[in-house]
Amino acid sequence: MTSITSVTEICTVNDSISKEEIQHLVGRSNPVILDIGCNDGTHTQMFFDLFENASVYSFEPDPRAYNRFKNIVKHPRSRIFATAIGAFDGKIEFHQSEGIPDASWVAKRPEGWDYSGSIRKPKQHLTIHPWCQFSKKIEVDIMRLDTWVKNEKIDKIDFIWADVQGAEVDLINGGYETLTQTRFLYTEYNDLELYEGQVTLSKLLDMLPDFEIVHKYQDDVLLRNKLL
Repeated sequence: MTSITSVTEICTVNDSISKEEIQHLVGRSNPVILDIGCNDGTHTQMFFDLFENASVYSFEPDPRAYNRFKNIVKHPRSRIFATAIGAFDGKIEFHQSEGIPDASWVAKRPEGWDYSGSIRKPKQHLTIHPWCQFSKKIEVDIMRLDTWVKNEKIDKIDFIWADVQGAEVDLINGGYETLTQTRFLYTEYNDLELYEGQVTLSKLLDMLPDFEIVHKYQDDVLLRNKLL
């Protein structure tokens, strides 16, 4: 696997990281993994398929997705927290997504699309994906990653999968101490302001000077902690 250290490098051919890459990078059977913005648990279940003795901690503030997760993921080492991860501890307004991307979606998920909800107000997302609407707002719990790690007494994290819909800067601002003890961070990014206050990949890298790019994908980036 070729190492990439510049944000100007061309994206890899694949749209996202492969299971084989994750296995190779983590390199142990009992890793500690965080699935932040886990939705229905698809990736949480993937981690258990890859690592027999993994401890996977998942986070999902949208009650619709949270309830589906509870029905899908049954692994005894799975724990899910009904909270957003951000820059402070308390409560926050969450913008729920809804809508139907295509006709086939009606049969799969009649209640609509719940994959794009965010603690940040949608902006360019509304024009790029006009079928996806955000008419509903709910109050959810929010917690700093550093607070959660302290509460759970976790020392090291092998891999973080973050899908926080434009709130990457909030995750980092509330998780600096945790990230110093995290080996790999895989996060969605966008250089457009899909959500108000969303920052570019270049800015995210400025905030994480101890991390380097391993692979840059179409909408995701894999970062490695150079000090671990």
